[in-house]
Amino acid sequence: MNDHRMTIKGLNYRTEILAGISTFLATMYIIVVNPSILSQAGLPFGAVLTATVLLSFFCSLMMGLYARNPIVVAPGMGLNAFFTFTAVKGMGLRPEIALGAVFWAGILFLILSVGNIRSAIVRAIPHPLRYAVSAGIGLFITLIGFENARFIIANPATLVGIARFDDPIVLTFVFGLLLTSILVVRNVPGAIIIGIVLTTLAAWPIGRLWGDASAVNFGQKTLVNLQGVWASPDFSLLGNLDLVGSFKWSLWPVIFAFAFTDLFDSLSTFVGVAEAGDLYDADGQPRNLNRALLTDAMATTLAGVFGTSPGTSYIESAVGIAQGGRTGLTAVVAGCCFLPFLFLSPLLSIIPAIATAPALVLVGAFMMKPVTRIEWGQLDDALPAFLALVLIPFSYSITQGLIWGFLSWTVVKVAVGKGREVSLGLWIVDAFCILALTTGQ
Repeated sequence: MNDHRMTIKGLNYRTEILAGISTFLATMYIIVVNPSILSQAGLPFGAVLTATVLLSFFCSLMMGLYARNPIVVAPGMGLNAFFTFTAVKGMGLRPEIALGAVFWAGILFLILSVGNIRSAIVRAIPHPLRYAVSAGIGLFITLIGFENARFIIANPATLVGIARFDDPIVLTFVFGLLLTSILVVRNVPGAIIIGIVLTTLAAWPIGRLWGDASAVNFGQKTLVNLQGVWASPDFSLLGNLDLVGSFKWSLWPVIFAFAFTDLFDSLSTFVGVAEAGDLYDADGQPRNLNRALLTDAMATTLAGVFGTSPGTSYIESAVGIAQGGRTGLTAVVAGCCFLPFLFLSPLLSIIPAIATAPALVLVGAFMMKPVTRIEWGQLDDALPAFLALVLIPFSYSITQGLIWGFLSWTVVKVAVGKGREVSLGLWIVDAFCILALTTGQ
């Protein structure tokens, strides 16, 4: 009887609310991980945290109320790595310029989401390259995690090497990685965020006994001691983007990469979530696809205004769907769960890099699944996909992986007499790739 009262027109409020909480637990790691990555680009941790929460709240609400899908929207993993390590560190862009590029990428995404343009672009990009880029970004994120933990280090003889195991930072990272892996495998709700918290606590002796500045030290002067656990949100990045300086021809490859990576990521998420929850419309397409893509495009546009990397839909939303979430109420509940963390930046900012490193490694593992869909026996498909896959982490650049994946696909297909498989749209993409190479971007 209680269940009947909570069910109106097929909507079970209890199930949707619990699904929303489950989805939030699966995605809340971004509240910590995103600021930890973007702070390496010179953006203030607290301000990025505020931007992350605001974007996740507003855009998840839009996804729930406008697109009516049980999908959380937040700053995307991979996109934040591209922002920091390719746009800012690799190309030397000022963070304000990079935020402007994010905004223009959102505008481009909005244009592409209108009419048949989106469909033409989607058809232009071969499926094997989409799968390879997703997995390549996963490897890139994993490499960043290992690097942040000082597990993978520079070695003049071999370019890279593995750390010695007499380093307490490395030992703490290994503990956190194994612990978080066990929690994930056992399907513990909020496994990644629990792993971050426990690894942070395990890092305490490093700060106390070894005085390592890269680890937390609760006994010294920390933000928690000075300000307390709560603090007002930091809105210093709100509107702090350079729209004019970023709207340059030389930066269009960056804008292009932001927009198209976000588009592919969104489409793969919608397809995966639709498959998980049988959320298809009468035409066999993911439910409310156009509205969902418009929401994602708006998330990228707002990300530049708020002060963070592009927003995107999260495949972890499948966790809530597995709990029975089927409507937009799931996304609304999950989005609302982000809000309290606006006021917890002093507490969250003490989390060291080694505590978020296990999360980065495991998120990379989650992103590897699409690689199994590549036909490795079909070499004219597999070789370009392989180049895209490996060049993203090996070149430390998502852009380079995209460029050489697209160009090699075109050259190989034409060379083996399959030029018809190269669409007009891909030829246009190739032109952008050549432009990016010739301009040194």
